[in-house]
Amino acid sequence: MANERDSAEAFVREVLAACEPFRFKSVTLFAVLDRVSRDGTLDLLRELETALPQLRVVWAPENRCVVDAYLRGYREALDSGCDWVLEIDAGFSHQPSDIPLFFEKMSEGHDCVFGTRFAHGGRITDSSLKREVISRGGTLLTNALLGTRLTDMTSGFELFSRAALEEVLRRGVNSRGHFFQTEIKAHCHGRRVAEVPIHYRAASDSVNRGVLKDAFVNLWRLFRARFSRGQTVAAFEQDEAA
Repeated sequence: MANERDSAEAFVREVLAACEPFRFKSVTLFAVLDRVSRDGTLDLLRELETALPQLRVVWAPENRCVVDAYLRGYREALDSGCDWVLEIDAGFSHQPSDIPLFFEKMSEGHDCVFGTRFAHGGRITDSSLKREVISRGGTLLTNALLGTRLTDMTSGFELFSRAALEEVLRRGVNSRGHFFQTEIKAHCHGRRVAEVPIHYRAASDSVNRGVLKDAFVNLWRLFRARFSRGQTVAAFEQDEAA
């Protein structure tokens, strides 16, 4: 969460409200912030933390990139004993109203549930055609090279079982950019996974060349690793999106 002072409180409250109907034993929202956030979001959330026992503000000034923020959030959740870990971007890029779809699908016995913008019922707003073409093309290329079968390999709205996320962290990630999301999904091969449709609102319609370079380098690395072992990557056992 970064530079989202105007929407941070509403987002936190909507996420927690979306979890209430499921009557979990406990719910904790870990809000990870680092030095990128300079608009007072941290101070606002720390004040809100005193009023909301389910909110835990994680200050991570050592973060070097967005991937470090994701990893810190994962570890905080696992260290706190969470059985399920939901990853969601703040600022309403991801919609809290979609959260129940993840919990309902996970309750059917899946290890991972991934949000998809491209299956039936999914949609994108405020995004350029170029960015959407790159996301769709990257998904097709990744599926072809790695043997996966997801409809959206770059979405960052996802739910993991504790065991699945622990395995992801054991295997590690190399990407320093948004290909990180693809790498995670590749690590989940062989597990029972599903997709659910989401509404994604793009925070920016630009495409960074460095991000594209990182994606191609790490996709090639995964492709080489697949065949250097003399094995094929197991296809995802996947249910159709709801």
